[in-house]
Amino acid sequence: MEAIEIDGSYGSGGGQVLRTSLGLSAVTGKPCRITNIRARRPSPGLRPQHLICVEAVARLCDAEVSGASLGSKEVVFRPGKIGHGPVISEVGTAGSVTLVLQALMIPAVHAPGPVELYISGGTHVAWSPTTGYFRHAFSEYMRMMGIPIESSTKLYGYYPKGGGSIEARVTPGNIKAITLEERIGKPTTEAWSNASRQLMRSGVGERQLKGAEAVIKIDRKNVKYVPSSSIGSSITMASSFGNCFLCSSALGSRGKPAEKVGEEAASELKQVLGTKATVDRHMADQIIPYMALAGGKSAVLAPEITEHTSTNIWVTEKFTGARFGISQKDGCFRISCKP
Repeated sequence: MEAIEIDGSYGSGGGQVLRTSLGLSAVTGKPCRITNIRARRPSPGLRPQHLICVEAVARLCDAEVSGASLGSKEVVFRPGKIGHGPVISEVGTAGSVTLVLQALMIPAVHAPGPVELYISGGTHVAWSPTTGYFRHAFSEYMRMMGIPIESSTKLYGYYPKGGGSIEARVTPGNIKAITLEERIGKPTTEAWSNASRQLMRSGVGERQLKGAEAVIKIDRKNVKYVPSSSIGSSITMASSFGNCFLCSSALGSRGKPAEKVGEEAASELKQVLGTKATVDRHMADQIIPYMALAGGKSAVLAPEITEHTSTNIWVTEKFTGARFGISQKDGCFRISCKP
């Protein structure tokens, strides 16, 4: 079978093109050649966490791979049959565990049996979903689409040392179409504030919640201090309606007041709550491949169309033949998909 040609510099031009291509290649059985990998980044080509993605997906689907080396700007991926054994990956330092999960989830939901994933690296780091977001947003939408995912953050890994880990168990099944064109009911908002134990004395976890509460009403609050190789903190927030979940998160950093961290997460959540969206801007791009693989037409309302969303639509259409449409509705963007 001739390989699908994917220009890795398209759209956002980052690792997302690679991750989505790998996952969809494994599911569809279509080989692909990804060129210009991360061409727009200061350090183009495969970095350690991207190489881990290639290797992990290849193990899950017994793929033949060429070009899988650090700095490589081209990878040829020829998938085999998806298995269901455990997948263990060490991203190293603070490389994002959730970005590796993004690549693995697509084939995992099509495995012949439950798939257990053990990923170590950064659990709460910049430019990627926190493991809290993975659990309280992504996994909830997968559940609604008929795919149960259980996950647990075993160790918290902050920048720069990382050293965290997550365990996830995916129970495969037929992906159900999802139609979310209006919210049902009133929201209940919950917040999960975490910080390394070194920050307990200064009350960082509680102060992050205090900053968030100054912006938005929180119905349920959780504070957790954890052992970690690096000093760090994070807060994840979710507003749950009867049929959808809107989520946000923010990270602490040196010199940044804890109250500001909470304020950032709450302000982002408040902004999307002020619209009629049924997915937040991050979930809008993450749900795209699953809409295409579902057994029917799907539609969601997004607060905006980010470059990540446009890029994922482009890649997904290349592999699946699904057709997406974007139109305006109720001040939001209606993303529809016909598989």
